[in-house]
Amino acid sequence: MATFYVGPGANLPKGVKGYKLKVSEAASKALVKSPKRMKALLQAYGDAVSQSHKVGRPVSFRVEVDPDGESIHTTLEDLDAVPEPVAAEAGELNSELEAALANARERGRLRAAEILSGSDMLSADEFARLLGTSRVTVNAKRQNGLVLGLDGAKRGFRYPKWQLNAEGKPFTELADLHDLLGGPWGVYRFLVQNHGELGGLTGREALERGKIEATLEAAKSVGRDFR
Repeated sequence: MATFYVGPGANLPKGVKGYKLKVSEAASKALVKSPKRMKALLQAYGDAVSQSHKVGRPVSFRVEVDPDGESIHTTLEDLDAVPEPVAAEAGELNSELEAALANARERGRLRAAEILSGSDMLSADEFARLLGTSRVTVNAKRQNGLVLGLDGAKRGFRYPKWQLNAEGKPFTELADLHDLLGGPWGVYRFLVQNHGELGGLTGREALERGKIEATLEAAKSVGRDFR
């Protein structure tokens, strides 16, 4: 499959099916100027559609654009893993179960807000200054799992300061942990919780002490439990 974007008065290649939409002249120039941005936007939208079909519920994604036109696309995730209310045998929601799940979701949101407001949580700009790089680079690294960024709907992304090693760089194992644990909140929980497989150490403490293989093995075990 190929995607083409043409400006006013231009036509698609012969034999190619497509559709037309009206956009402002400024928007048209911006999109034509950077095919990479158009590709990233279409990719994010396609991923959201695919994910929505897969999970059977609406999925949203956010587009951030800086003054230079660089964009960051983020699929929004639930902060907790509480399942949606299930239907009772009579086809009606069990009121007690619905209330319990609503309370659990609210506790999850409150806990997430508490975590994100901690003094060890930095904004993208603060984290970028700490690394000596730009906010756009930090966001790109987060999207690729190279740094740990936690999404709070009101506070934006927050980056734990303690994810840096003794050299002041993010743990190189973060990308593997994102793959094994299914997302940033899973990685966060793994790094702050104590694990019997690591002799009672947290994931973060094990990485700080150089127990790389043991940490990744523990993460694999945790990841299998998530599945």
